[in-house]
Amino acid sequence: MLLDVRDLHVSYGKIDALCGVSLQVAAGQIVTVIGPNGAGKTTLLSALMGVLPARGHISVDGAANSVGASIGQRAGEGIALVPETRALFASMSVEDNLRLGAFRFRHEPRQRHADALAQVFDLFPRLQERRTQQAATLSGGERQMLALGRALMGRPRLLMLDEPSLGLAPLIVRDIFRIIAELRRQGVSVLLVEQNARAALTLADHAYVLELGEVATQGPAQELAHDPRLEQAYLGHAGQHQEVLTS
Repeated sequence: MLLDVRDLHVSYGKIDALCGVSLQVAAGQIVTVIGPNGAGKTTLLSALMGVLPARGHISVDGAANSVGASIGQRAGEGIALVPETRALFASMSVEDNLRLGAFRFRHEPRQRHADALAQVFDLFPRLQERRTQQAATLSGGERQMLALGRALMGRPRLLMLDEPSLGLAPLIVRDIFRIIAELRRQGVSVLLVEQNARAALTLADHAYVLELGEVATQGPAQELAHDPRLEQAYLGHAGQHQEVLTS
């Protein structure tokens, strides 16, 4: 199992944000976490990345419990997080933002960096067109592409995405989801937190529903997509958002 999380707890002072969350991500899988605002989804990703302190058990590739690992240690394990804010360096160029994503490989030959950059530009041709522009001048969709590309420069085995479709036009969302599917085909596992529950379930292999800091239900994504309770609570009408993946 690439990622094995058991009985994870996170608190903000006396307030429990996560209460015994357990989940797994196998190699080559897309796993999605859906649920209402305030359920703890962003907190979960932050804790897994070492941004927030947590209690419980986190194992990467069967290694010993590393619940207290730092962000640097997580990156060294091949885990990358693209936060909802995207966290770009606005005054730096597109290319410089991308190269920062490969910082942990800074001692490798330059050709390795050039090859990684070429692979990102293959996925995101628009970034190549704008490689010399400042990140601040990009559109919302281009900024999301840049955030994804920068994470990929670190050659992650597990890519964690926090609301990648937030605030984007439907055509751009469709492109982002297609790229996520392509990353799975290339062997990158994905842990996806996404407000567009129907699109996330259509794309994912397995799904967890988080409510009030706890896993309310889990199962194969296609099964949960047809669960009547989830249909009413999160998915809306059957045709809603379907164009994200099929049009």
